[in-house]
Amino acid sequence: MTQPSNPYGARPGGGISLPSYYRPWPALNNRNMYLPGTEILPDGEMRISVLGSTPWPPTRSQSGTCILIELGIGEPQPRRFFFDMGNGSIKNALAMQIPPKFINDIFISHLHGDHYADLPYCYPFTAWAGRWEPLRVYGPSGATPELGTTHMVHHMREMLRWHEENFQHVTIADGFEIDVTEFDWKDENGVCYDQDGVVVRHWPRSHVKDGASAYRLDWEDAGLSVVWTGDGRPDEKTAEYAKGCDVFITEGQIDTPGLMSLKFGVPEDLTKYTIDSWHTMYYAAGWLMNEVQPRLGMIVHYEEAGAALEAESIAEVRSNYKGLFMFGGPDVQVVNLNKDYVWAREAALPDGPAIAPLDPRWVLPPGAPIPDSMELPRPSMPREEQQEQFLRDMEIDPHEYYPPDADREPVQTWPEEGFTISPRQMLEARGIDPDAED
Repeated sequence: MTQPSNPYGARPGGGISLPSYYRPWPALNNRNMYLPGTEILPDGEMRISVLGSTPWPPTRSQSGTCILIELGIGEPQPRRFFFDMGNGSIKNALAMQIPPKFINDIFISHLHGDHYADLPYCYPFTAWAGRWEPLRVYGPSGATPELGTTHMVHHMREMLRWHEENFQHVTIADGFEIDVTEFDWKDENGVCYDQDGVVVRHWPRSHVKDGASAYRLDWEDAGLSVVWTGDGRPDEKTAEYAKGCDVFITEGQIDTPGLMSLKFGVPEDLTKYTIDSWHTMYYAAGWLMNEVQPRLGMIVHYEEAGAALEAESIAEVRSNYKGLFMFGGPDVQVVNLNKDYVWAREAALPDGPAIAPLDPRWVLPPGAPIPDSMELPRPSMPREEQQEQFLRDMEIDPHEYYPPDADREPVQTWPEEGFTISPRQMLEARGIDPDAED
């Protein structure tokens, strides 16, 4: 009879698939859950948060695919990179206390809607909420120009023309500009980002149509790396270019076409045709993890199958991979890692709005002294320039509906002298010393 084995050796009480490096450390304020806004990410430490974990259908527990990678620099705001921005993921980003100003550097793996549906929702509102600089978007080309990321972004802005002009009634500055870095989808291990010790590489994936890509982020200063495969069939290039990364994140599909045919009421061969053309079976996900040998293997972009199939899902992965593994859902799963340890928790998110307050230091150049006063950028298209007068004449006089003790004069035009704020007073009102070294 075959004896059970522990891939990590004798470790009584420590599990058979949990290595000794899977443990918390003092920088984590809470070992059992991640409480947004309570932990400054230490210098040299990485945090990965799965803001969205499913393609379809979206549920209360799973939004469209989005992976946030944060790099600790020992300051309150780490460096951030977003890989895909699926439907519903932006609400989780805000609930994670990420200020809209810092929702930037978005890498799109391919142009399926579940991988970028929140981009048209995100960019005008983050510009309105203090991101007064261009949005940076990266993504693959397509077989023809109109199938690439640049074309998508251009027509996204065309679609939102009314929205953009309407919001130009307020302070936007350069927030509506979008800097697109479109790379050749055929490039193998090409570099699409290389700044300040962080390199992002990409390679093509087989996902029915030309123009799907995988990414690898290497934080060279800290010696940490993450791979996000995007969607696609298991392939040799992914096994090659992902090898040795710290965290290997792949999409996944349970291989139960017979049960799926019963669930959806379609022929079994049709379910096989769908999953065998588009996706990575859990068996293959485990196979790739075994080839890559990451410190942590993770599956996102999957539909929670329910209690009856959870064990089957894990069994399929485990048929080929015995190392540290987790699913990236339900939203939001959080992984911290440094050179010594890895630890995973689920974020405790509020049900209501949780947007971080605007900090005036964010709109100043790095290292600039905090001024006593600062004039806000003037709107480029005030209301009176984009609306006919008769619409304003239709408005009910506010004095008619305000109670006398609540009545006030409306502010509907930008002052000729401009709007001036006091950054120092704004910080002091929040209990922050504007002269403190931070």
